[in-house]
Amino acid sequence: MTLPPPSTPPTRVLIVHDSPTVRASLRRTVASDPRLRVVGELDSALHLVEAVGRLAPDVVVMDVVMPEVDGYQATRALMASRPTPIVLVSQVVDPSDASVALEAIRAGALAIVDPPPPPSDAARSFRRDSFLSLVRSAANAHPSRGATSHDAPVSRVRTLRRSARVIGIVASAGGPAALSSVLEQLPRRGFPPLLVVQHLAKGFSDGLARWLAGSGHPVSVGGAGERVEPGHVYVAPEDRHIGLTADARIAISDEPPVGFFRPSGTWMLSSLARALGPDAGGVVLTGMGDDGAAGARALRDRGGEIVAQDEASSVVFGMPRATIACGAANEVLSLRAIAQWIVDKRGGEP
Repeated sequence: MTLPPPSTPPTRVLIVHDSPTVRASLRRTVASDPRLRVVGELDSALHLVEAVGRLAPDVVVMDVVMPEVDGYQATRALMASRPTPIVLVSQVVDPSDASVALEAIRAGALAIVDPPPPPSDAARSFRRDSFLSLVRSAANAHPSRGATSHDAPVSRVRTLRRSARVIGIVASAGGPAALSSVLEQLPRRGFPPLLVVQHLAKGFSDGLARWLAGSGHPVSVGGAGERVEPGHVYVAPEDRHIGLTADARIAISDEPPVGFFRPSGTWMLSSLARALGPDAGGVVLTGMGDDGAAGARALRDRGGEIVAQDEASSVVFGMPRATIACGAANEVLSLRAIAQWIVDKRGGEP
């Protein structure tokens, strides 16, 4: 008699939040998925490292702003001693909160997401399922990758076209640190305009733009009708798609989400395909799921060049893998090589 293979053990989750109400909501949400199991709860991150050593969670779900030790300090301490995937949850964000959360991302946290929605939320089922999918996927992430890759060897870049008028960049989990790494390697004014779609919790678009501006480049949330300029970076606004018009002005849309995302990387890259065709480029960075892959395919079909981040430098290889699998990627490159590829694309007039 052949015995069935043993079932996969559930992903172990440690919840860290100073609000009893939010902890209870997180506990109920995680417990609703048989593939997940809550192994502990903390009302402070003060003893996070000790708890991780004792409970051996696969994923830590943690608040951003907490007394005694905030999300950034806790992430740094954990990554230095026991690297473990961290998903940050945030409800109320002011500029200082956004800075703390994004520094935690730079230190190794995977993503910033909204906490599970209340029963009154019309999109509750989708948002709950998205949250659970992220927590499950986080267990297979590599939190030590992607944050700093300046010293990685540069692979050979086979640039197919001489220049690009605009480049669109798509990122999700692990993306803020990857974006920061790429921007820090670019020369001032020495690259085409960049449009950026980064999946984040609500309230973080302005904070992401300010944080990325620390690279020394002009970074702003894109405005409808704004003419794009070389050496500038334009982040998608809150809950809106970003793209480009035929006369190289920013297009902002409240069209429905694409694959549950708004802003969507696929919407943006498809917009570049329609507006510029072979004179646009696309980059798909680390992230869960497949956002951007279909748009990358549409842009490549119109003659644009597409680069996907390589697995070795990706925190989560989902989105780059999907882009490669659909045949959209011309190149698969490390973060450092992606920065050089962007520089090599300068020269096109927006």
